[in-house]
Amino acid sequence: MSKQLAIPRFSVGVGDRFAHQAKAQLAACLRAAEAGVDVIPVWNKSHREHTIIGSEPSQTRAAADAAVNALGWERLYFVDADHISLTTVERFVEPCDFFTLDVAEEIGKPARPEEVEAFLSDHPELRGSVSIPRIDAPISTDAAFVRGVANKFLDAVREAGRIYRLLVERKGEGNFVPEISMDETDLPQTPVELLIILAAIADERIPIQTIAPKFTGRFNKGVDYVGDVAQFAKEFEEDLATIEFAVKRYGLPQNLKLSVHSGSDKFSIYKAIHDAVVKFNAGVHVKTAGTTWLEEMIGLAEAGGGGLEIAKEVYREAYAHSEELCKPYATVIDIHQDRLPSPEAVQAWTSEQFTSALRHDQSHPAYNPSFRQLLHVGFKVAARMGDRYLRALEDHHEIVSHNVTANLYERHLRPIFLGT
Repeated sequence: MSKQLAIPRFSVGVGDRFAHQAKAQLAACLRAAEAGVDVIPVWNKSHREHTIIGSEPSQTRAAADAAVNALGWERLYFVDADHISLTTVERFVEPCDFFTLDVAEEIGKPARPEEVEAFLSDHPELRGSVSIPRIDAPISTDAAFVRGVANKFLDAVREAGRIYRLLVERKGEGNFVPEISMDETDLPQTPVELLIILAAIADERIPIQTIAPKFTGRFNKGVDYVGDVAQFAKEFEEDLATIEFAVKRYGLPQNLKLSVHSGSDKFSIYKAIHDAVVKFNAGVHVKTAGTTWLEEMIGLAEAGGGGLEIAKEVYREAYAHSEELCKPYATVIDIHQDRLPSPEAVQAWTSEQFTSALRHDQSHPAYNPSFRQLLHVGFKVAARMGDRYLRALEDHHEIVSHNVTANLYERHLRPIFLGT
């Protein structure tokens, strides 16, 4: 059996939509290492983002490799085929070594009755009183409950298995890190539901190293967590306890850890995440994909002149095409149209006015979450600018990179992984 490529305890998903900020992102990980904690970068970019930008996964790999070589990074790093399916995996096979298996479309599809009954027969331990160490009280279940959960998730797990086995055929066993995304469902999974899912994954022989469950609250793109922080903290700890138990009970990989999707800018839950992983001596993977694109916009606006003009143009076009841009993200944004400034008003803004509205500083009176979310989904506008946008990034490289590094380290890595 081949040696398994293993992701270390702490890792961060870093999106780089235009493949210009890999060095700036890696610089944040170097700052974390200097402060005493290793946070492994995982450059993630989805099939949809590549399609919008007109890029290829090989470009993400090339940018990551170049940054690692330039900065002398000697730890592991990964390139994630983010949210891939059987129909989109092909272009990612060669350049990627981390695969987020997206089975959202299969969740809720009724499984074959004989498969559900076979699962029920194979797992009598999931019925009756289920005790998970480090969760206060046993959980009572019955055959009908387990059957219902299996019926909802088994088809998705089987699909993940098909994707995983294809990757094994193409890349070889142990040569990539598999993650399964279960967050795109209607309700947060309870501990016993997550346990049932993990039992099914073990049956399917998928050696997952990270899993993204559904958490309570809203994880809107580019803005803070909306929900009950205490309830999130309780669920997060219960998920850690469930994973710890499932690893021992079902022989899943020892380094299996939680993955928090849409994790960028969720400042109000970072302390809960940090405290929980310390308490459980656990790992965590946090995806911060879109925040870098917004820091590019902040850097360009801060630069003034042509940079500020490009930032204003992006907003003007995003405002004009907001319905088209928002539609794919409708479930993960909350934009109040009446709180969006008119393009005419924004055209008259100074650099400071633009950056104050966009930068995620909730204490600043000018901060505008609706403005920020519209620009978050507006990267398609910059993609249409082509070389003009990329030249602007290069012309204002220093100020853009400063914003990218500071945002990732100060607002994300420090509170999550260092607790400061």
